[in-house]
Amino acid sequence: MRAMVLRKVRTDLVMEERPVPPPGPGEIRVIVEACAVCRTDLHVVDGDLPHPRLPVIPGHEIVGRVEALGSGVRSHKPGDRVGIPWLGHTCGHCPYCASGHENLCDEPLFTGYTRDGGFASHVIADAEYAFGLPEDGDPIALSPLLCAGLIGWRSLVAAGPGERIGIYGFGAAAHIITQVCTWQERHVFAFTRSGDLAAQEFARSLGAVWADGSNEAPPESLDAAIIFAPVGDLVPLALKAVRKGGRVVCGGIHMSDIPSFPYRLLWEERQVVSVANLTRRDAADFLAIVPRARIRTQTVRYPLEAANEALDDLRSGRLQGAAVLVP
Repeated sequence: MRAMVLRKVRTDLVMEERPVPPPGPGEIRVIVEACAVCRTDLHVVDGDLPHPRLPVIPGHEIVGRVEALGSGVRSHKPGDRVGIPWLGHTCGHCPYCASGHENLCDEPLFTGYTRDGGFASHVIADAEYAFGLPEDGDPIALSPLLCAGLIGWRSLVAAGPGERIGIYGFGAAAHIITQVCTWQERHVFAFTRSGDLAAQEFARSLGAVWADGSNEAPPESLDAAIIFAPVGDLVPLALKAVRKGGRVVCGGIHMSDIPSFPYRLLWEERQVVSVANLTRRDAADFLAIVPRARIRTQTVRYPLEAANEALDDLRSGRLQGAAVLVP
């Protein structure tokens, strides 16, 4: 198999040829059709997330075909199309798993971080954490749904049922969740880097009713705000933009430090909450909505060996939508 491997953080990935691994008990081996590049992959490569398993193959927005089954697998068969997300395995017995919060498991495995991921021609996955996908779907278009979509969906649920939703950072997750909000007849207010007119126009094209720089105040108070950009400075700005009783959801796995801010921004029962990982229930709920909401992802295709270029394009903000590697 061919794989782009991270040997040391803050260095380029390197191409390696490896033997095709056999699936263990409860596992499947998948031929990768496409793997989207997530900002979390960037955080792994750049050393923002602690203690990755090195060397590691990044990538956790994986679409592929089941090639081989490990012992005991009954949920999939060879040839099935599946999606493999960030959450790769949970223990099933810690207090969080037992209470329906497997996203907070004490002994998890994460695809592309603590187990090998999808920047490769093949990947091994826990069969119970691989989700069936449409046979007639475009794998490149489907791949961003496996994290940008899932974490975006969990963030939107955490934001609550309000009508006016602010989104800070208009990347892969935002462009999917804006479409969900439009389908739900909510109003999206998009906040981008100051002066990023292309991103603002992109947001409007997907249904945002307003788009401007993150330093600007929206024309009306928001019921909730979701921050996808990994920028702690946005938290006080979002608190200032939400109404009394409003909620600010931090949707990223990593964020720069949140600066001090006056208590009056939090007062009147405003809330700041974070979203961590995902659950299999999130995947079932969101993937059922995708065809009903007619979600269309915008993607930029890269060959597998151009993974470093894709990461750099994401790092520098040159992308509209999602980068996708195609082995």
